[in-house]
Amino acid sequence: MAAAAILLRHGRRARAHGAPISRALSTSAGDTQPDVLSVSDATRRIRREHDPDRAVSILEAIDSTSISAASTRHALSLAARRLSRSRRFADADALLSSHLPASTTEPHLAAILCSYASANLPEKALDAFRSTAPSLPTPISPLPFNALLSAFLRCRRHARVSVLFSELSKEFSITPNATSYGILAKAYCMTRDDVKAKQALDQMREQGISPTTSIYTTLIDSMYKQKKIEEAEQLWKEMVEGGCKPDVATYNVKAMNYGLHGKPEEVLEVMREMEAAGVKPDTITYNFLMTSYCRNGKLEDAKVLYHSLAEKGCSANAATYKHMLAALCAHGDFDAGLGIAKESLKRHKVPDFKTMKGLVQGLAKGGRVAEAKKIIVEVKQRFPENLLSGWKKLEKELGLDSDSRDTQSKGTSGETVAESKSVAADA
Repeated sequence: MAAAAILLRHGRRARAHGAPISRALSTSAGDTQPDVLSVSDATRRIRREHDPDRAVSILEAIDSTSISAASTRHALSLAARRLSRSRRFADADALLSSHLPASTTEPHLAAILCSYASANLPEKALDAFRSTAPSLPTPISPLPFNALLSAFLRCRRHARVSVLFSELSKEFSITPNATSYGILAKAYCMTRDDVKAKQALDQMREQGISPTTSIYTTLIDSMYKQKKIEEAEQLWKEMVEGGCKPDVATYNVKAMNYGLHGKPEEVLEVMREMEAAGVKPDTITYNFLMTSYCRNGKLEDAKVLYHSLAEKGCSANAATYKHMLAALCAHGDFDAGLGIAKESLKRHKVPDFKTMKGLVQGLAKGGRVAEAKKIIVEVKQRFPENLLSGWKKLEKELGLDSDSRDTQSKGTSGETVAESKSVAADA
């Protein structure tokens, strides 16, 4: 199979550098996963698996009878992302290209184009679109066209979006829809070209397409981020008068503005507006309220809100853990920070290195060496070797690596040596 070929090729490369081929094929010998997996099982396993070879092996175990464009998109994207994050872009490209011959429908092609974005290979996505689109039934709908534009948007090739929008719609006789114009407006907003972003609204109307809540949300978000509050409020008024009802994403844009620049009371007022309109606040809304509490010195209120998310029908996401952990560490509350870090590890939503670094440094400097080391051990177990350089450097700086411990154990107290043995046992 295609992915197996990647494993073999990687194995040959590893063997050429003196590494055993068994490492590249570690998932095919001695693992406990079944020969065939459902798409949902495979996706769940890949999401928790950061070794790229194992991720590809899991992908290959998906039951072919359960494969569809929608069901396999996430699994394929995750596997491609694991390869690209290990700097194995050629292997990621080979994996995705191997799925192109079977992409005889627009949904399948769109799914693969989205996966190219996950692998940060937008130009390869363009090559795939150009080579595959001519074989699709005509006329081609905006679905694969939008997937390609989204790939460039997600990979931050914003300037390319407007060029491709014009070129490809003409070359393949594609009629852009509301989603297409939404992507175009977003690309202009990301380059702070407000004039052209608003012109996208006019182009929609000229084509007989009514602007949507989504595109208004994009423009309002851009105005708030540029602190153009009056323009944001004017767009909000225009949206409502045009018959577009604000949804949870639109309200969250307003909550973001007050959460980052205002007071908790202003975020709470937005939430009251939401509830009055029949829109339920979600985790993102509560994240901005927690952020506002932390910014305004109300850390206890933020902690209470964090622990009450389940009661509100929400659950913490990666951003929740990241911002709460950063705020707690900044205020020296490493006990609560450690609890949040453990929860994030349990739920496989580990904050970024910079945020976790603050916790580890705080624990180590506070004499809680064993706890600091245990966090490092758990994090290192989840990521491939090539992504651990920052952690190894931090270990050395804090004297938590094996060389430092060996040196310290010769002239330190028995308590320190005992702690080191405890950490080794935990690891």
